[in-house]
Amino acid sequence: MNKNKIILKAEDLDGYLTEADKKQLNEMDRLYHQVMSSFTILSHGPTETEQDRAEDALIALYNEMGAVVQELCKNETNIQVYSFLSSQENHSEASRLIAKLRDFRTENVEFIYYIQRAYEMLFKLAYGGMHRINKNYIIVKTPVTKPVQNYAVHKINNIDDKIEQTVMCVMLRGALLPAMIMSKEIQEYSSHGYVTPFALFKISRDDHKREHDMEYILDLDRSYFNLETLDGKDLIFADPMNATGGSLVTVVKYLLDAGIKPRSIRFFNVISAFKGALRAVRALEHCQVFTMWMDPVLNDAAYIMPGLGDAGDRINGSDPPDNPRNILQLIANYGSDIARLYRAQLKEIEDTVLKEK
Repeated sequence: MNKNKIILKAEDLDGYLTEADKKQLNEMDRLYHQVMSSFTILSHGPTETEQDRAEDALIALYNEMGAVVQELCKNETNIQVYSFLSSQENHSEASRLIAKLRDFRTENVEFIYYIQRAYEMLFKLAYGGMHRINKNYIIVKTPVTKPVQNYAVHKINNIDDKIEQTVMCVMLRGALLPAMIMSKEIQEYSSHGYVTPFALFKISRDDHKREHDMEYILDLDRSYFNLETLDGKDLIFADPMNATGGSLVTVVKYLLDAGIKPRSIRFFNVISAFKGALRAVRALEHCQVFTMWMDPVLNDAAYIMPGLGDAGDRINGSDPPDNPRNILQLIANYGSDIARLYRAQLKEIEDTVLKEK
């Protein structure tokens, strides 16, 4: 095996799960099997009466699954679910957002808009509850110049010590833009305009395998990072979908084996599968998972159900299998509006990629 490729197997991941975890996961599988019976009826042109019954059964089962997962997450302090912790008003906002992301009719530009909203909400979930006595003041020069140049003063919580030691870790193609969004949020909330360093990891999973024997492959030759910038830092991973937790665990275990001692590890997802969240917090000490929504199960191919499809393709567009775009090509395809908005982040990424290892 190439020494510059690190492989983690599904059986290694499952070794972190407790017997209680496995029992809970089996219960979710049982409930979702009943849900799919309603899917079958709805997708085969039922009569109006049959459709009404199937929809009522589907709503009841989803309510039951939601209640079960919410109860289970109460005991997992390192798993923070926005839809479980927010007020009823904010829960409804999150639910509508996730519904738009799931909808197969939501096209690329609109999908990106909702991804941006989701990560702004996740940032507030992780950092917005920090009520500090210590405040920062921002003095802003406004466009109003008559009768004299005007300025505005705004008071904000000082969370510099929580955000100015962070490094953005990018694992997958679909995680590039979310990482830029999180970095931009940190820059805006920092008193000093702190721009996070970036670490880019080329990791993939063997899609010829199934969920039970999946392999996760970290290709160090195609990754771009400086180990020194990671040691003692708060590592942030922003991936829209956390299916199995395998990519995160593979990268972090490699870093730990290389002698890196992160101050903290935070994993931000729009949707996480319950199994993936459990694996992450079981396998990695001091790891916290922040997710907008918790989905119940995985299918045999290790995709989240009901999920939202391939988030990477829906953000970036799909590539021919034999000619995938590299990181810089993806950035170029984002267009001028995103390039201007995230110009500081793009400079960090370009510097990271173009520097020699």
